[in-house]
Amino acid sequence: MLAQKVKELAAAMKQDLLTIRRHLHANPELSYHEHNTADYVSAQLTAIGLDHTRLSVTGITGILKGKKPGKGPVIALRADMDALPIHELTDTPFKSANEGVMHACGHDFHMTSLLGTLRILKTLEQEFCGEVKFIFQPAEELAPGGALMMIRDGVLENPKPLNIIGQHVMPELPAGKIGFHAGMYMASVDELYLTITGRGGHAAAPHQVIDPVIIASELLVLLQSIVSRRTNPLLPAVLSFGRFIADGVHNVIPDKVTIDGTLRTMDEKWRREAHQLLTKTITEFVASKGATADVYIKEGYPVLYNEPVLTAATRKWTEEYLGKEQVVDIPKWMAGEDFARYSHLLDSCFYRLGVQYPGTEKVTPLHTATFDPDEDALVTGAGLMAWITLKDLEENS
Repeated sequence: MLAQKVKELAAAMKQDLLTIRRHLHANPELSYHEHNTADYVSAQLTAIGLDHTRLSVTGITGILKGKKPGKGPVIALRADMDALPIHELTDTPFKSANEGVMHACGHDFHMTSLLGTLRILKTLEQEFCGEVKFIFQPAEELAPGGALMMIRDGVLENPKPLNIIGQHVMPELPAGKIGFHAGMYMASVDELYLTITGRGGHAAAPHQVIDPVIIASELLVLLQSIVSRRTNPLLPAVLSFGRFIADGVHNVIPDKVTIDGTLRTMDEKWRREAHQLLTKTITEFVASKGATADVYIKEGYPVLYNEPVLTAATRKWTEEYLGKEQVVDIPKWMAGEDFARYSHLLDSCFYRLGVQYPGTEKVTPLHTATFDPDEDALVTGAGLMAWITLKDLEENS
């Protein structure tokens, strides 16, 4: 059976997958600077025998054509490449050699899995017709993101894919299990930058100042009503502030306060309305206190939408490959992901790959200095994506 062939090929390359992943993990690079990473991925693709091109400076794309007679579709597969500005605190022998940079979100896993998938598909190229467009994308972690750059540079054209598949590690899910959520899955992410300017002065004479600290503090409480009283309660939305700088001293009220925050939602229409409501509320409230406000909303990634029909099919194929007991439902996630940009242009499925060590409830979350996924999941990740691709090509031929 073809599924058994895929499993055997994935298992046979385990040591190679470990070598690739550990090299990538030890040599992480930040968003928009993945030059050595791109060189390494390019060398691996050349070794497989796959032609490819650079796109958007450090991005890579190419086509793997099946050799089975017939005319099949074009299916896209995507992995991200960048790391995070985190100082790694694991004790693995292949921990980051780049001070202050770490693959703490699993992108080393994603690249390795896709390289393994392509090796399997290359070996089985006589078994399918159609084309596989592979995308190694830079700068997922930093808006406006590498997906937008690659789309603008034509990664989804000539040829245009029928659909696109992506996977992401999930440390809360045991290795060997796969998670799916159809429809709206991940949130839009916008960054908020506020500057409240009043008139500073001596802390002993507050009647002589326009205190931006008090105004900003009242404002943060007021803004929470946008979520609690203006957002549809059935619609997930988050408004959080993580940075508040009032750079005075114990007896000096400063002239201004700067505040940074984030707005996240699952509805693009409400997202636009919330931008206008935030700007209006902030400027009018601050003006009522005699101060001024500068509001900058940096738009990040849109809502990630898993097309229901494709997601149901991908789930079915996963159950065929791994067994129904290994496939689970997962909830919506208010994190952002720039795979979302593809999902607004193509039918898309973005699923989660379990990487929690078996027999333990210990979870090392994404974006932490101790993130340590179970490497056995690499075999599952590479084999499953290859199987999904084969079934996608077959059923759409």
